[in-house]
Amino acid sequence: MSNLNYIDTHCHLDGEEFAQDRDEVVQRAREAGCTSIFLPAIDAASCQTVLDTCQHYPNYCYPMLGLHPEEVRDDWREQLTIIKALLPSAVSHQPSILAIGEVGLDYYWSRDYEEQQLQAFEEQVHWSVEMQLPLMIHCRKAQNEMVGILKKYRNDLPGGVFHCFTGNEQEARQLLEFDNFVLGIGGVLTFKKSHLPEVLPACVPLERIVLETDAPYMAPVPQRGQRNEPAYIRHVITRMAEAYGVSEEKVCQQTTANVACLFPSITF
Repeated sequence: MSNLNYIDTHCHLDGEEFAQDRDEVVQRAREAGCTSIFLPAIDAASCQTVLDTCQHYPNYCYPMLGLHPEEVRDDWREQLTIIKALLPSAVSHQPSILAIGEVGLDYYWSRDYEEQQLQAFEEQVHWSVEMQLPLMIHCRKAQNEMVGILKKYRNDLPGGVFHCFTGNEQEARQLLEFDNFVLGIGGVLTFKKSHLPEVLPACVPLERIVLETDAPYMAPVPQRGQRNEPAYIRHVITRMAEAYGVSEEKVCQQTTANVACLFPSITF
């Protein structure tokens, strides 16, 4: 698969999990055909590590800045103030920021900060509309609430990615009602008990999908349980090609074209 090129649209390459061998991880990604890696921040502190990492790998790694729902605490307003202050400078300098993210709602573990998550998410949706930057959205056990907020801004949103989609046909169809939004698909597609190989071809055109790792998490089979990295997307590509009945080349070409359409400010 070395002759196939793809983009990893969601990778926490700035994380401590890659501190010892980040250069080697990037080298393996390049050798596997990964032409770009997008890095989402999760809080104010990681905005800086994301920007630093992207500056270390210019024209290869690209930043996204935002407050992750699981990081919403009592200081969420202060966090957003810090992050928003970074956005204008990040937009106007290299590496140019690609999106507002990783943002969203997550009620999987707890609803202790439910109201704060809703407010923080809506504030960052405002940023997306204001700056016309796509959203990188994380959502677990909160799709109805998320959709309710997005519907308020449907006509003004520039688009985005519903990251790590693992849902059913009904949930997929609901998300695809938002124009210029795509589904981020990663290692879950390869899991033995995953319904994605049936769900996706049934209702999601290949034109509405982008590839991702969520590394270091969610490694695909046969690396499941290990630290994930961008080179492993090749297993997702193989499984996606099988599911859609197309070539691996077609999967790579179409998902890369989808990224280029969603992020027109960058030449990949």
